[in-house]
Amino acid sequence: MTRRIAFFSFIGLAALAPDLAQAAVGLDGATLRWPWALPFVGILVTIATGPLLFKRFWHRHYGKLAFAWSVLALAPLAAVYGTPAALAAFVHAMLGEYLSFIVLLFALYVVAGGILVTGELRGTPLVNTVILAFGTLIASVLGTTGAAMILIRPLLRANAARLDNIHVVVFFIFLVANIGGALSPLGDPPLFVGFLHGVDFFWTTRNIWFETALVAGVVLAVFVALDVWYYRKDRLVTTVGESRPAAKLAVSGGVNVLLIAGIIVAMLAAAAWKPALSVNVYGTALELQNIARDAALVLIAILSLVLTPNEHREANGFT
Repeated sequence: MTRRIAFFSFIGLAALAPDLAQAAVGLDGATLRWPWALPFVGILVTIATGPLLFKRFWHRHYGKLAFAWSVLALAPLAAVYGTPAALAAFVHAMLGEYLSFIVLLFALYVVAGGILVTGELRGTPLVNTVILAFGTLIASVLGTTGAAMILIRPLLRANAARLDNIHVVVFFIFLVANIGGALSPLGDPPLFVGFLHGVDFFWTTRNIWFETALVAGVVLAVFVALDVWYYRKDRLVTTVGESRPAAKLAVSGGVNVLLIAGIIVAMLAAAAWKPALSVNVYGTALELQNIARDAALVLIAILSLVLTPNEHREANGFT
């Protein structure tokens, strides 16, 4: 048994080992072989299957599973390239990409969580279509997380009386939480990572607006057809809430709209400001404009917490 483990460990390290020319110049991520991607594939598969196949275990131990996949990425890196190279890669991933990424999500989540939409709507195909279309439009400005936080609860309340309503949430995920964020770094996380690496803020806005509108239009059309069919099916059994008058909609926490504008200004200002000053942390250069941007985003989030009543976030399910 020990010999088998040693043999397969040797085979694994051989597959991960760099070419001699690559080893001479140190770690170069662009030339790493495909087995290095397996921990990333593994954590994606775990995230996708965990809530379905082992729900209770996943919700109790998802942090441990993520940690395990992280170790499976870093330990072979240290074994093949040395501990300093593995530590440098870890620092670069954390400070060069993850920190700014999570700060942006934090700011959008906090600020959007302070915007409260109240009132009762009837979950008719027209109302559902308007909510989904509006959420798709604002997702690239508020971020998919922010747009979803603002609109998901009014949508759920509107469709609570529907007998068949799961499809409404599924298409909400398609449109508001995914497709709608394709037009700016605020919208989808991968676009923000591209922005951190120098991609222009409005690049996707200029280059894929038509494709985004086409995909969103097709998906929304499919939703309308499906929702109308389910709605007519439901009406054969119940009145689907028509006996309850719709309450007037109201939006509270308007100061957060200004703070969202502040987030956009902070990102654009950081992209335009080039002071040519940086701080080196174990091989990772942190440019002054990026440090200032992240600090501004944290400050904006704190301002939102101070200026917005706690009741807004409680009603939005903010934790």
